[in-house]
Amino acid sequence: MGDWPNFENRAVIGRALRLRREIDDFEARWPALAKREELLPSFSWTQLERQLVDLSATPAQAEMARHLVSATRKLAPFKPPEMVLREILCLTWVLLDENFKGGTDEGSTEIG
Repeated sequence: MGDWPNFENRAVIGRALRLRREIDDFEARWPALAKREELLPSFSWTQLERQLVDLSATPAQAEMARHLVSATRKLAPFKPPEMVLREILCLTWVLLDENFKGGTDEGSTEIG
């Protein structure tokens, strides 16, 4: 049993390192802008979620919206704002796609 916490620690460290690599890759591709730009109007995570739920193509995608926003929100403090924006745009694309088939049915892939 003494190895179990060590295994959990290694898994957490591995996820943190992967996240750091993703952030580094993102910042290498899209470096921070040198000048101040006009900011978007602010909105809450709850407002984002309810709009994505309403815009979702199917009831299953509306339910997915809640989980996707929650996952995005949890990692957002660790990522550059533009990276969070890109993730919101990507999940919006999935939620609006009427042909998207989520789940583990044969021939489909899971979001992960």
